[in-house]
Amino acid sequence: MEIKVVGPGCPNCKNLLKVTKQALEELAPGTEVEYVTDVQKMVEMGIMQTPALVIDGTVVLSGFVPDLKTVRNKIKGNG
Repeated sequence: MEIKVVGPGCPNCKNLLKVTKQALEELAPGTEVEYVTDVQKMVEMGIMQTPALVIDGTVVLSGFVPDLKTVRNKIKGNG
């Protein structure tokens, strides 16, 4: 599983990174999260709103910081 948090480094982006890491500790310990801050890479991914959560190449969330339950469900593929 490849997980990326995408954003320019703003507080919301860092909050999404924190929530994502917390969810992964519960669901898939040892799974790494890539934090993408490069604007060119964001454009290449088609991300127009940040923060964004990308799982296996698919943008599953963008434009807000979800709660822990929502991130867990996205990682599990249930939401």
